[in-house]
Amino acid sequence: MTGQEFKPFDEDTDSGAESSSAADEDGTQANASAHDNAAEDRSEDVNLEQALDEAQAELGRHKEAMLRMQAEMENLRKRLQRDLEKSRKFALERFMKDLLQVRDSLERGLGMADETATAESLREGQELTLKMLTKVMQDYDLEIIDPVGEPFDPELHEAVTVQPSEELDEGTVMEVLQKGFKLHDRLVRPAMVVVSRKA
Repeated sequence: MTGQEFKPFDEDTDSGAESSSAADEDGTQANASAHDNAAEDRSEDVNLEQALDEAQAELGRHKEAMLRMQAEMENLRKRLQRDLEKSRKFALERFMKDLLQVRDSLERGLGMADETATAESLREGQELTLKMLTKVMQDYDLEIIDPVGEPFDPELHEAVTVQPSEELDEGTVMEVLQKGFKLHDRLVRPAMVVVSRKA
């Protein structure tokens, strides 16, 4: 044989090389996976930022719409308040205009109340004035409460005193000392009455 030395086949060396190659391959795959994960993370961050921007823009639109609605409601409230004030003013103006006719009648009656006026003529003038006033009240839905002979109603009547009666049932209005008034079914003044009780 020559001087060349025979080297036997080293299985451990070959196995190590294969392991190293596998490790390199695993490392490459790990790096690729990490790169992909990082790219996904960046993509998710971008998506989150876009979603946040869209949400903030939507919030801004809602806030602007809410401010517009509040301004419209405030304008509506002011307009309704002005209309209500005008309605009250004009209603009072019409009532006063009608009431002036009653005043004119009273004034004419006082002008005629001299020595030539008779008691009968003065009474007729007063009755005419009262009719005019009653008509004005009715035109404005002011209702007179005159409950003689009716059952006592504490919602509409105020009992001044109670008197025994053999003819009337207990709790009946015997006499009205002062008439009451209702305006649009709302009590303005209760009727002052005398109520019966058993004798």
